[in-house]
Amino acid sequence: MPNTYTQLHVQYVFAVKYREAVLNTKWDEDLRKYITGIFQTNGHKMLAINNVDDHIHIFGGLNPKQSISELMRLTKCDSSEWINKKRLTKHKFHWQEGYSAFSYNRGDLDRIYKYVMNQQEHHKTISLPDEQKALLTEFEVEYNERYLFQPLI
Repeated sequence: MPNTYTQLHVQYVFAVKYREAVLNTKWDEDLRKYITGIFQTNGHKMLAINNVDDHIHIFGGLNPKQSISELMRLTKCDSSEWINKKRLTKHKFHWQEGYSAFSYNRGDLDRIYKYVMNQQEHHKTISLPDEQKALLTEFEVEYNERYLFQPLI
């Protein structure tokens, strides 16, 4: 659309269903490449993507032609299908329902890039539920504990 100018940077976080630790270092780089392809095919810019064994962080430039909810639906559905077709997990793979999405200004890009790329070290000292609560608190997002990422099974 002419005369439409945006600068939208969003960090997305979503977990494996029941936070099962099934994202394996043998194939998680291929998963990140696959998800990057989903983002780029849909006109978004991938800035950083990283995961630990039970969840993933994605930081990207958002194309306003597509809603965040639609992008997350496509990303989670398509990547689940990819994992299942390749039989990368012992049982059928599912992402947990829902996601978190936080927007950042241009001055935050370097800091958030480093944060996403440092997830393996970061999660040696903080759990996913504690990280989620900290992000929600930082962004002043009201939440119900009942709907946070489900606990480990």
